Amino acid sequence: MGGSVRQIVMAGEEDAGERADRFLAARLDGASRSRIKGLIEAGAVTVDGRTLSDPAFRVKGGQNFAIVVPEPEAAEPVPQDIRLSVVYEDEEVIVVDKPAGMVVHPAPGNPDGTLVNALLAHCGQSLRGIGGVRRPGIVHRIDKDTSGLLVVAKSEPALAGLQRQFADHSAARSYLAVVWGTPNPLAGEIEGAIGRHPVDRQRMAIVTRGGRAALTRYRTIRRVGSRAALLECRLATGRTHQIRVHLAARGHPLVGDPVYGRTRGARNAGSDAAAQAALDGFARQALHATTLGFSHPITGMWLEFESPMPDDIGTLVARLELI
Repeated sequence: MGGSVRQIVMAGEEDAGERADRFLAARLDGASRSRIKGLIEAGAVTVDGRTLSDPAFRVKGGQNFAIVVPEPEAAEPVPQDIRLSVVYEDEEVIVVDKPAGMVVHPAPGNPDGTLVNALLAHCGQSLRGIGGVRRPGIVHRIDKDTSGLLVVAKSEPALAGLQRQFADHSAARSYLAVVWGTPNPLAGEIEGAIGRHPVDRQRMAIVTRGGRAALTRYRTIRRVGSRAALLECRLATGRTHQIRVHLAARGHPLVGDPVYGRTRGARNAGSDAAAQAALDGFARQALHATTLGFSHPITGMWLEFESPMPDDIGTLVARLELI
């Protein structure tokens, strides 16, 4: 098989009875169990010279396994030399401070100019392959018009380790949010399952059926003038548009949110000339991913990063202070 690496693994007596996919994933550096399963199903693994087809095959001591691992393929998105604000980088992970206006991953309507395109160019050969493709491992996303911190995996083991932390909510994330009005109470929790809006399928909403459980914790940092407040929000879950949906449902939508900011409270708060002037030139929701903490997926060391309030939100807050 051209462009491939052949690796030989011998099973010891202590490995007897282990599933083949689990055994090989433990023996091959940088290979996940799902990756090994795919190689077995593709006919790329032999045991004592015979092709292995069942990932659940039980290993016997003394058996020889040969695995043909293809070199990582080139990623489909095109690498693009786009300036990135890199907060931290090593062989396994990279943390970036994403600007507002940048989409994380190519999609219909945004085929390029994304964070993935930028990472492909920035990381190059240091991307060791995710599922056999030389690409960055996207662990979590933030909306196009939300700014702030994101961690991305550069290897398959790093991706698996980070995904576990985001799934069990041991990773720490907080956001700065500027909202219309002042929450009462000043700190608390907003809970409500989030799913597709029953009428407008382009939006998310708190739903009674078919949604996924979601919990947002918030605290009011301070009032901003007479019409708005600056909040810190922490995610106990990570649903699409979670903070935006929860705050709007509570009657305190994000300032500038074009999708969820159409509540009566937002219209009343922004109805006078002074409020409209404060929003002049601010063309996004006032939300910024300000802190990010996680255990390094390989070393286990706790890493925590902070991104200050960006200039455009700072200018918005200064203007709102005056009304």
